[in-house]
Amino acid sequence: MKVVLQNLTKVFPSRDKKSKDDVIAVNDFNFEIPDGKLIGLLGPSGCGKSTALNLISGLLRPTSGKVFFGDDDVTDLPPENRGVGLVFQSYALYPHLTVRQNIMFPLQNLKGTARLSREEIDRRVLEAAKLVQIEGLMERKPGEMSGGQQQRVAIARAVVKMPRVLLLDEPLSNLDARLRLQTREEIRRIQRDTGITTVFVTHDQEEAMSISDMIVVMKDGVVHQIGKPQQVYDDPVNLFVSKFLGTPPINVFEGRVKGGALFIGDERVLDVPGAPDGPVWAGIRPEGFIPQADGPFTCALSGVEVMGRDVSVVCRHPACASAQIRAIVSSEIRLPEGATSVRFSLKPHKVFLFERDGEARIRLAGAKG
Repeated sequence: MKVVLQNLTKVFPSRDKKSKDDVIAVNDFNFEIPDGKLIGLLGPSGCGKSTALNLISGLLRPTSGKVFFGDDDVTDLPPENRGVGLVFQSYALYPHLTVRQNIMFPLQNLKGTARLSREEIDRRVLEAAKLVQIEGLMERKPGEMSGGQQQRVAIARAVVKMPRVLLLDEPLSNLDARLRLQTREEIRRIQRDTGITTVFVTHDQEEAMSISDMIVVMKDGVVHQIGKPQQVYDDPVNLFVSKFLGTPPINVFEGRVKGGALFIGDERVLDVPGAPDGPVWAGIRPEGFIPQADGPFTCALSGVEVMGRDVSVVCRHPACASAQIRAIVSSEIRLPEGATSVRFSLKPHKVFLFERDGEARIRLAGAKG
């Protein structure tokens, strides 16, 4: 089911006695979610991603704009008539019901021509339980299950009625790190097996990038960039997007461009053809550093952290916007014993320039986009 968001805007009245300015939670959101794809709504807390999800579900009515499921305008349609499945951060399971009864609940409330026989309900409940691999836990109650198992029950309950659209609001935030990894892989498998168009809300960029067909990066109710995860990572449109995606995060420096070259401090670190002269923010991805004895960029060495196949070189520079720089290099590289500084050359495609004021991306001659 294709979902189209057309000039979608949601404004909440101010509750601040000192300020009467309304809060624009979602601002003129335009996007077409392709049929059968998993889309990640990504951004920091308060960016409007959960509000956008609630507008799609019908739990909130937009201040302006429209929502289409396929060719159907569902803007004024109540949630129960939209054919959506919802999975909340808190799971929202009925504690007094068994797993079987929790999954069965949406089917028991179908009315009219949509009503199912008991045999059909049992068949679909078992199929949903098998899909999330909890068919052996059907007689347990939520309090007798782990967080990951409860999450699977919530997903099964959402998909058992075969919704047109599946909506997941921070579904992994209550799980520990190992369980988060396992469950996100399960969500991706379930989505592929069912082919249900899915919208996944998270503030965790690693989650969004690992399972999404496309990501939507939001801040302050505004969509900053939409694209495939790797494409957004490799080609951010502004400083915010570049900083939000990536672990470890991008290293940001105060720099300046002069005569087609980037200077950080007094060092000419890279040719940047086509960039106008003036002050810039220079973002360098952690994997963009190459230790080199005669490299043009010098940093004070703080330490080296061995991470198995990679090494994190931790260093400092007065022009860096943060206290530490992290350079990820191959574990085969060895720095001299007792070194107090390290010199790098830079990978041009891992260095991004941004306007100092507006923070928009500065495109270089021959660069993509």
